[in-house]
Amino acid sequence: MTNRDDIKGFLASRRAKLTPDTVGLPISARRRVPGLRREEVAVLAGVSTEWYTRLEKGHIGEVSAEVLDAVAVALRLDDDERTYLHDLARAAKPAHRKAVRRRDVPLAPQVQWMLDSITLSAAFVRNGRLDVIGSNALGRALHAPMFAGPTTAEHGKPNFARYHFLDDASKNFFVDWEAGAAATVALLRAEAGREPHDKQLRELVGELSTASSEFSAYWASHDIRIRHEGTKRFQHPEVGEIELTYQSVDLPTGKRARYDLSFYTAEPGTSHEERLKLLASLAAPVARSQDTRRGEPRR
Repeated sequence: MTNRDDIKGFLASRRAKLTPDTVGLPISARRRVPGLRREEVAVLAGVSTEWYTRLEKGHIGEVSAEVLDAVAVALRLDDDERTYLHDLARAAKPAHRKAVRRRDVPLAPQVQWMLDSITLSAAFVRNGRLDVIGSNALGRALHAPMFAGPTTAEHGKPNFARYHFLDDASKNFFVDWEAGAAATVALLRAEAGREPHDKQLRELVGELSTASSEFSAYWASHDIRIRHEGTKRFQHPEVGEIELTYQSVDLPTGKRARYDLSFYTAEPGTSHEERLKLLASLAAPVARSQDTRRGEPRR
């Protein structure tokens, strides 16, 4: 098993986005395809056409970091795309060509305590496949349509990608559905670059590609997103439209698993903050009820 198709698709898609005039090359009258030719990328990267052609065919495992950086500059890759290119090269090395089924490690109790202590931001932990591993009460309340939706019931855990593409209700919940869908797929693409032989990830991508033509179209674009931050708007069934900013940080696990911790909060002094506070007040009795059933004091 190799990741050559991902390498070929990514490099070809980035090359197709550029034109000679944008990179300072002369424009010829006869061009068969849009974007740069391979020989033009080779000139910009300072390598031979034969060498770059071999690289674009997926032979990337033994390429030095310096040469990869030169290709990244030639293709005008942003920081996330450059990281993805290096991830693809790392995964292509013979020592990494092994299919694995990663096991998610349980969320440490201390992390759950931290989540529970956060009351004015929706917070949750997710893995690279976009499964929700843990959440606070406000995080569950904010994403209640996903937590209570059919994709969660079927698979036993919430997953943002499944909810986005396999539950039609997501198009009403996410105000900017297309932007969120593109970002969701770009996050999965980045994870596939880090862990191209993760069986569960491949199975998820296969499931979504088969069931959703929209997912397939976004996946074919080879867009990459590593940083999870920005602004998102929701049409929430309890509090109406609400706009929140979000930010994610890596959560060290000490294991092979890769988790991140996301926070969603509202701008102070806005109507969105008032709606988030209302949602928090509605979520609080539910959280206390759950603690009582478990016989646990609220931390």
